[in-house]
Amino acid sequence: MMNPSYKSRALLPMPVIEAARTGDAEAVERVLRYYESYINKLCTRTLYDEYGYPHECVDEYMKHLLEIKLIHAIVAMN
Repeated sequence: MMNPSYKSRALLPMPVIEAARTGDAEAVERVLRYYESYINKLCTRTLYDEYGYPHECVDEYMKHLLEIKLIHAIVAMN
């Protein structure tokens, strides 16, 4: 049987999601890792140095806030 996927990316197994809902720290960490690239993309900002050259970087503060919101949404699913 094939593993379910979306756009060539394997989906999180349902037991991991259920374990995260119950507060299992390892499962929550696995969910955060699964969404890490998407969160990084949402938090990427273009900053300019003193010479006007653009640099893209991840806003760590916003990333932390989004991770907290994701954890809260997972645990509040009950």
